Amino acid sequence: MVTHMKTTIDIADELLRQAKALAHDEDTTMKTVVETALREHLANRRAHRQATYKPVVVKGRTSPDVFQNLHRIILDTYEARDLAPYPRTKRR
Repeated sequence: MVTHMKTTIDIADELLRQAKALAHDEDTTMKTVVETALREHLANRRAHRQATYKPVVVKGRTSPDVFQNLHRIILDTYEARDLAPYPRTKRR
């Protein structure tokens, strides 16, 4: 059973320099720095995706324009939190 895999990735020079400095300062390896950062990033994304949101309930008669604006607000909120369910398309 394989428990790990070697891979090659391209990292921006400045980011690599910072990661190497962090590894040196913390007396650890680049492998540990990269794994820790990746685990934290994935955990944060999962936490954001699992967040619960209070549903919006609109009662009475409402014009279609209100719903269109509400839809845009919801999409903007999701996008700001990196939760967009699909890639954003250009607005008309």
